[in-house]
Amino acid sequence: MTGNQGRWPKIDQGGGIEDVTLLILEWLGEQGVNAMIRVDAHRAVANSPAWTFAASGGPLEHGMRADGRTVQQCMSTALSQLREAGLSVPF
Repeated sequence: MTGNQGRWPKIDQGGGIEDVTLLILEWLGEQGVNAMIRVDAHRAVANSPAWTFAASGGPLEHGMRADGRTVQQCMSTALSQLREAGLSVPF
């Protein structure tokens, strides 16, 4: 049998956080955290931060939300907030 024997695929170190966003969501789900990321086309047209990450439940005492103009900005803010809340996201 060939192929990846581990749980997580190898991450392209040259890639950005947007390359691992789905893995982060999957990991959060495994921790009992409800999480989502969405883009709002109306906010993008209005030149507002169109990307939103939201999470709640599990080990998070309170729900959280992070917004950004790009998915990278949104997820970077979200990871910072998750780490401040005590979740050591492995990405």
